[in-house]
Parts: sequence; structure tokens; C-alpha cells
Amino acid sequence: MSKIGLVVCGNSGIDYIDHPYDIRVIRSTLIFGEEEYTDFVDIQADAFYQMLRENPDLHPTTAQTATGEILDTYEKLKKDGYEEIIVVTISAKLSGTYEGARIAGNMLEGVPVHVFDSKSVAYGEAYMILKAAEMAQAGHGVPEIIDTLSQIRENQGLYVSVDTLEFLVKNGRLSGVGGWVGTKLKIKPMLHLTREGRIEPLEKIRSRKKAINRIVDRFLEERREADLEPFIVHANAYDALEDVRSRLQEARPEIGEVKDYPLTPVVGAHAGPGALAIGWIVKE
Repeated sequence: MSKIGLVVCGNSGIDYIDHPYDIRVIRSTLIFGEEEYTDFVDIQADAFYQMLRENPDLHPTTAQTATGEILDTYEKLKKDGYEEIIVVTISAKLSGTYEGARIAGNMLEGVPVHVFDSKSVAYGEAYMILKAAEMAQAGHGVPEIIDTLSQIRENQGLYVSVDTLEFLVKNGRLSGVGGWVGTKLKIKPMLHLTREGRIEPLEKIRSRKKAINRIVDRFLEERREADLEPFIVHANAYDALEDVRSRLQEARPEIGEVKDYPLTPVVGAHAGPGALAIGWIVKE
């Protein structure tokens, strides 16, 4: 059985999750004018969102990991004795990271690289690489791991409430927005992650409280599977976090613990401070 190396992009938020596996992380760059920060290494979630709240005129942009840096990560895994590599990336519809990882994989000699588009972001993506690590440690091969990741990808989703459309629109990460821009930037919409891995609007809502309540209601209305792992990801939305968690647990006590995870800065740069999402993974 081949020794399998594992790589995930930092958009997964894996840096904020304790785990026992050797998972290498390729990180994007956060850009403020002339200043550049490597995600998580130079700036972390709480400090980043506080910076945005204190300086509303700041408009950070992001840059994906350079192909050469990704190749260097692969080379190090090869040097460490890994015989195959599985890479899980943020949705290819949201970032060029998937394509960069694929190009770097074609440049690596002697070790096959399998790049998997999670069609997701944040914890949904992190869950996939953690499952891959668990399976690799248990002795499963690449085809079986990729098949399992494909099943997870088809059985996960995300409802999102953002405090403003400004960040998504300016950074070009929102599909299907149509006439929602301009003066309608003041709405507090409910968005969702599509099966293809895009972020698209679902409903127009006029207040943040109603928008957050609506993603809770929609989740409870539509996700009735017995074996379900719900989770919350947020951009310093601490004012709403515990209320959302309590509502989910009271309505669905059988689901047990509802964990929360921060949106890492390179993702939060597009969602904006105050964003909150309810996600789920249906277990087989």
C-alpha cells in the first residue's frame, strides 16, 4: 500500500482545528494596499475582523498560492517518503487554487498527485481532508478515499448570511447577483453554496437579525436527515453565535453538539465581518 501524503488549502480553516494528522497546508495571501500577509501565519481571524470593523474603508484583496509554492509542498512530501499525494482544494468556482494545484501536480516527477475539488469552503472542505487522513491512516488506497470524498461532496451544503454584499461584489465571488447590487447593497441576503460550488443568493432580507433567523429556519425546514453533522462558520459573529447554536440544538436535540469554526481571513475578506453560515454534512 502506497504511503499517501495529504495537502489542503488554508481556505478550509484547517489551521483552527486540532487534529493528529500530517496534513500540509498551502496558504493564500491577504493584501492591504502594499502590505501582504500570509493567511494564518501573519494574520488570524479575530485580529483580522477587528481590523475591518475599526477601519471600514479597508478593502482587502486576496491572491491564491503561487504554483511554485504548491510544487515545493509536493516536493517536500516526496522527500519525506510519500508515494502518492491527495490534495483537497476550495471550490474551483471560488478560487484558482484548484487549477494551480493541478498544474503543480503535473510538474512533480515520480509521485502521482490527485487534486480533488471540494466544491466547498471552510469546514466542509476541512472535513474532507480529515476524512482522507483518517482513511489513509487506516490503510485505504487512493481510489477508495477519492470515492468517499466524492460522496461527502454530494451530501454537504451551506446557508450563508452576510452583513453586507459589499465584499462579495467587489471581489467578484458572488454569482447570479443581477440587480441586487448598487443601492441594494444594504440588504442582508441569504446565500447558499450550490452543488457546482458557487455562492449564489437565495432570498432578499432587510435586516441582519431576520437574515440569520432565516438561515436557521431554512436549515430546520430542509435538513431532516437522521445522521447529520451540522456546523457553524462565522466571521466574528459572536453576537449571534450562541443563539443560533441554541436554536439548532433545541429544535433538533438528536444532532448533539454543534461546533463552530472561524472563517479564515482570506475567506472572510470576501464574506465581510459579521457573516455567519450554517453548514451540514450528511453521513452515510
